[in-house]
Parts: sequence; structure tokens; C-alpha cells
Amino acid sequence: MEIISKDKFQPAEKTTSADAIVRPSLTYWQDAWRRLKSNKMAMGGLIVLIVMTILAIVAPFVSKFDYETQYLMDTDLKPSWTHFFGTDDFGRDLWTRVWWGTRISLFIGLVAATLDLVIGVLYGGISAFFGGKVDNIMQRIIEVIYSIPLLLLAIILIVFLGPGIKSIIIAYALTGWVGMARLVRGQILLLKEQEFVLAAKTLGAKPWRIILQHLIPNVIGLIIVQITFIVPTAIFFESFLSFIGVGIRPPMASLGVLINDGAHYMRYQPHRIIFPTIVFSLILLSFNVLGDGLRDALDPKTRK
Repeated sequence: MEIISKDKFQPAEKTTSADAIVRPSLTYWQDAWRRLKSNKMAMGGLIVLIVMTILAIVAPFVSKFDYETQYLMDTDLKPSWTHFFGTDDFGRDLWTRVWWGTRISLFIGLVAATLDLVIGVLYGGISAFFGGKVDNIMQRIIEVIYSIPLLLLAIILIVFLGPGIKSIIIAYALTGWVGMARLVRGQILLLKEQEFVLAAKTLGAKPWRIILQHLIPNVIGLIIVQITFIVPTAIFFESFLSFIGVGIRPPMASLGVLINDGAHYMRYQPHRIIFPTIVFSLILLSFNVLGDGLRDALDPKTRK
């Protein structure tokens, strides 16, 4: 038998650069944030949205004018240091009205996203997890709701409830969550037969616990991306209703109302439509580029 002695052992060679760990140890969310930061377009959209939100909250409070008081001596003024965006035909300050309208539009978009998040995610998760007859019945309900035109429903509600934020939110709440529910259902159908779900069932976990703590967290990235597209859709829907005259009523301001008012005077007072249109376009563009960036950042397949 060969005797093992110290001279049989040799020191390990020095670690080469090829053996070094190139990427630091990061969690899923840390890595997603790292990849999002490397996307200049997405970060630009995020910064623009933050600035717009701050201005929508702060600007109406620090302005010495409000959105509804009429100053008939200051009608149709062009942009100046006193009125940054000029005034309208009632002498109302457009700077205050634009940011007040931005606040309303963002509020409607965020409420729509919250409703989609709560109703759509839970509905789609329950439908996919239980399957069978439960899934068939819930999907038939979705098909009935999806067949109702959103614009027609909104107009009917506005006729009965009157124009305003409440009517728009209720109309969107009745049908807007359907797309999210279908998306979540499709993803959970792929996940519910995975080993970690079967293990949770074997250990006696209740269905609500499996849905909320195991299934939904695994599709949260897709949900976040979907929300970034839902918010601008809801903002555009509100602006469209206000533009055709069945949404927010004056003197209350929204971006749709301001664009509609400015369209009548764009030939002689172009500033009345230019500023709300720029703000409206920046919001929609920023949400879309941010959504594209989040889609790439939260996709594990693109991880390098």
C-alpha cells in the first residue's frame, strides 16, 4: 500500500481571470433594477413621470391662481412670467389648469391600475387555480363583460350618473380588468402544475395561501409590466371622453378638456393647445418606454 505523505500534495494554482466570478450575487429584484438602470430610454421615462407627478401635486398649490377663478381683465394672454402658459378666454391661468388636469388624469389612471391589480389578478388567479367548472363559468362571465363596448358603457353611465370622475371610474372598473384577468389566468395555468405548487398542496396549504403566496408572486413581473400599459390607456380613455364633451365638465380641468378647448383656438392662440398636448404626449410616451424597459428587465430570459 502506498503511503500518502505531505510531498504528495501540491498547492493549488492561482485563480485565473477566467475562473473569477464576474457577476455579483444579486436577488431577482436587484438584478432587474440593475438592468432597468442600464436602459436609458426607460430611465428617462421614469424621470419624466416623477417630474410630472411632482408638478401635478405641487404646482397648483404654489401658484397664486387657482384652476377655476375667472379674471376677465386677463383674458387670452400669451405666456409670460406671470402666466407661464398664458390664460384662456375667461382669464384663468393655464399653468395651474394644465397641472390640475394632469393630476386628475394621473389619478384616474392610477385608480384604473389599482382596480385591474385587485380585481383582475384575483379573478384570473382563482379561475386558473380551481379550473374545471369554476374556470368555465368564470370565463363565460368574462366573455359577456368583454363583449360590452367600453365607450358605450361609459356614455350610458354618464347619462344616468352625470359626467365626472365617478362615472369614468365606474365604467372602467366594470370592464377594464378583463385583460389583466385573462393574462394572469394564462400564466397561472402554466405554473399551477409546477413542483413547488404540488409540494404546497401536499403539505396541506389552503388554496388562498397557494394563490397569494406562491402563484401570484411568480407572475408579479408580468403584472407590473401590464400596469404600466394600463395607466396610459385609462388616461387616454378619460381624455377622449373629455375631448368629445362627455367626460370631465368645466370648470374642472383635465388634459382632455384643455386639449378640446385649445383645439377651438389653435389658429389664433396656439399656446392653449400646445402645452396640454405636450404634457399629455410626454405622459403617454414615458409610460410606454418605461413599460418596454420593465418588460426586458423583469424577463429572466434576458439575464446575462
